[in-house]
Parts: sequence; structure tokens; C-alpha cells
Amino acid sequence: MDSGNAGELVALALKRAGVSHLFTLNGGHIWPLLTGATEHGIRVVDTRHEQSAAFAAEGWAKVTRECGVAAVTAGPGVTNSASALAQAHGSDSPLFVIGGRAPVARWGMGSLQEMDHVEVVRTLTKKAMTLASADDAYAAAMECVRFALSRRTGPVFMDIPIDVFFGAADLPEATEHLTPDPGPPPDPDLVKRAARLIGEASRPVLVAGGGVWWARAEEEVLALVEAGMLPLTVNGMARGVLPPSHPLFFSRARGQALREADLIVLAGVLLDFRLNFGQPPVFGEDARLIYLDVDDHHKHRPAEVAIFGNLKAAIGQLATALREKPDHGLWVEKLRGTETSARRADAAMMRSGSSPVHPARLIAEVDRFADPDAIIVGDGGDFVSFAGRLIERQKPGLWIDPGPFGCLGSGPGYAMAAKLARPDRQVILLSGDGAFGFSAMEFDTMVRHGIPAVCVVGNNGIWALEKHPMQSMLGASVAADLGPRTRYDKVVEALGGYGEMVERPEEIRPALARAFRSGLPACVNVICDPDAEYPRSSVLM
Repeated sequence: MDSGNAGELVALALKRAGVSHLFTLNGGHIWPLLTGATEHGIRVVDTRHEQSAAFAAEGWAKVTRECGVAAVTAGPGVTNSASALAQAHGSDSPLFVIGGRAPVARWGMGSLQEMDHVEVVRTLTKKAMTLASADDAYAAAMECVRFALSRRTGPVFMDIPIDVFFGAADLPEATEHLTPDPGPPPDPDLVKRAARLIGEASRPVLVAGGGVWWARAEEEVLALVEAGMLPLTVNGMARGVLPPSHPLFFSRARGQALREADLIVLAGVLLDFRLNFGQPPVFGEDARLIYLDVDDHHKHRPAEVAIFGNLKAAIGQLATALREKPDHGLWVEKLRGTETSARRADAAMMRSGSSPVHPARLIAEVDRFADPDAIIVGDGGDFVSFAGRLIERQKPGLWIDPGPFGCLGSGPGYAMAAKLARPDRQVILLSGDGAFGFSAMEFDTMVRHGIPAVCVVGNNGIWALEKHPMQSMLGASVAADLGPRTRYDKVVEALGGYGEMVERPEEIRPALARAFRSGLPACVNVICDPDAEYPRSSVLM
């Protein structure tokens, strides 16, 4: 039987688990894995910072619903990836980060970059472990991928001491099959009780969250919406589970729907700060709740019915259990009136002809330019808040943002992963000028690897998400200004990409067309109005 070192065994396990790309930054502690990946036909994409390698792996997961994989060297390589692990943990992204580690033979003696990574990342992951032997390398790597994809999906970490990495073991036969565990089947009695509550409700609303995306349950959500005549609002990765033209889809009337609903069905949703933890005034005090999710994570309020386990099966069976379509016509009509009025108000903002450009007009121009199946990545504060409000997608998986952890600088990693995963689609990165500064060198990565994503920078010269609230709450702003009219486009040009600056709204779409025609990673740097404040109803803290 043939043998290989632990790096080759891990690479073989990844290949057989369906992994096609490994995101990394070269370091001596992980050489066996890099050479093993190359030998087994896994494309190695090396970035300029480990955080971007890990963010790219998470971005791969968000676009494909496969497990994204990153390899980082020991010590600072692992600590640099910690933000991406935390972000994946907050978004339930199936991510596998493999770290190098100082040798077992000299542990505790002060080896280069020696530290106990497992203790550092334990609270940021579903599972964190150190590989003890090359004999376990294949099985451990396969199990890490399976575990990341099972039940509540999320990040997994394994580090490998360098002397274990170079240890040898037999190559296994391809007899194992990767079978993630979606959780236990739903209790039929609980499904019947939930169906009865929906039928009895006068003002129900369904909230779909990122769990729906990870469970591949978008068809089941559509069936549930239509069987129960349920107004739908979404957050996170559930954007696009219903097209915006669907008569039961509501985004602008979300506040009224949640505040006035007598029954709120939460499918794959976390009751975090985005929903005020399920408390008044966002949720009505007397509203009854139904939970549909893989487990009870972040469920801060008692529910009438809680169905935990296989989310896809639970939503589908609940849709089937609604034998008679309820009549919620008056409730839907009321919400439609609110939705229409709010959209009309947004339309005026999106038509602004001002120079510097209003962020809403910039977002509207990008939305008009983008193909229906374009993948749009958000990386920023107020600028991406405008985008999150105004950009709507026809299908899920076409809008990627940092999620509730909100780490700036994830955008270039997400964008390169999206373009690698979906090379025939447009990939547009919407970046605030503050966010751009975190990972701008990744345009070098995109140039070297031939990844032609297009970045649109909303350049208003301030940290808008901080400056405007500080001024309104404190009467002053501190450390909230950036350089005005900075030529981020020239930065991308210097790295081998395409760039141009735009100052008027009518110039935006022609500039986008030129950027895409260039066939290069590109930056369209749009000078925006620093006084244009996102109409936020609360401070996100």
C-alpha cells in the first residue's frame, strides 16, 4: 500500500470530500499540506494576509454551501485568521481552518511561533483540535469537514505540529462517503400544532434567516409562504428566497409586520441584535412565536412551538400540514400599503442627481447595471447599509456580507472566492472607503491569480457609521475622518488592475462597463456625499 506524509493525507481527504480550492499564505509550518494539495489537484490560492485567506474560504462556503478551507502557518498565521473564524461562527458558515504548529518534540521549549492555538480559537469554533498522529490525519480531516457541514453549520479548526505533518502513514482506499448530519427529523405532533397556530392567526409573519440557506430549504420556504399565506421578511443569507416581486414578500414593511403580528414564525433565524433579541418594541409583547431551527441557539423568548432538528424537513412538513389556505388578505393588504409608501420614499433618494454622489444613487446605478445572477458582496458600514436596503436579488446566494459579526475587510476575500466559484458571473464588491483600507493588497492576489472582480468604492472620506451617530448623540466626532477624495483607483492600477474615479452619477454605469471590459480586477472609485446619512432607526451596538 502506498504511503504519504500527513499533509498529503489531509489533502487527499479534502479532495475526496469535494474540496477544489485551498486558500492560504505560505509558511514553513504548512509546506506538506501545500505540496499535498498541489499533488492532488486542489487549486492553491495564496493571499497577502491570512485573514483574507480565511475570509476567502468563508466566502467560498457562503456562495457554494460547501465547506471552505484555509491553511495558515503557526502563531501569527492562526491569530490573523481569528476574525474570519469569529465571523464564520456568527454566520454559521462551514469553514475548516488548518493551522501549522510548533513541533511536539520541542513543545514548551520556545520554538518559533509556538502557542496553543486550540485554546485561543476554542470559543470561535464548533470544534478545535490538534492532530496527534499522521495515522489519524485522513480520518480527522474528513471528520472536520463533515462536522463543519452538520446540524448548525460552522467553523472547525485543526492544527498540526510540524513533526506530525512530516510523519508518514498509509494512504487509505476511497471507501468513505462524506454524509453531513442535518439533525433529527421533526416531531409530527409539533408540526401539527404549528400548523394549527398559523391557521388560527390573524396577523402572522414568517421571518427567514441564514439557516434556511445553509439547510438548502429555499423551495420549502416558498411552499410554506404560499400554503399559509404568510407575509415573508428575511435577514442574512436568506435574501432572495422569494423574488422581490412576490406578493407575499416584504422588506420595507418589516418593522410594522413584526410589531403588529400576533404570530411570528422564525425559520433559521437568530434572535440577536438585528431583531432586538425578540423583545419589544420590535416584536409585539403579546406575539406568539414558532421556532423552526436546527437547535435553540439564540432563542431568548419562550415559544408556543419549537421544532429543532432537520430544518429543511421541518419547513417542508409544516407547509404540507397546512391543508386549508388561511385567509390573511386584510393583513397582507395593510402591509402592502406600507411597503409601497416606503419604496416610493426610497425612489426619491435613489434619483438624486447631486455631486458628490448620494450613496443611494450609487447603489441604484450598480443595481441597474448588474446582471440578474450577479453576485454582490458588501463590505462597509453606512454604504453597505444603503446597499442592504436597496439591492434586491431574485434568488438566494447572490448577496454576501459579513453578517452579524460585521468584520470590515472581508470583502476582497469574499469577492475572489465568489468569482472562483462562479467564474461566468459578474462579481461586484461594494466597499466603503474605510473598509477598502483593510485588505486593499488583495487586489494583487486577484491580479496574480486572474480573478477579475470589480470593486465599487463609496468614497465619502469618513467613517460614516461612527461619525454621524457620534455627532447626533455626543455633539462631536472623534477619530471619524479619512482623507478626502483618496485615489483608491490608483492603488488598484499600481497593483496591475484597472481603476478610474467617478464624480457624477451619470458616469457610474459607463465606468462599470469599462471596468468589466478590462478583464482585470478593477476599482471604480466614486466620490460620495459625506453629509448623506443612512436613515437608521437605532445605533447598532
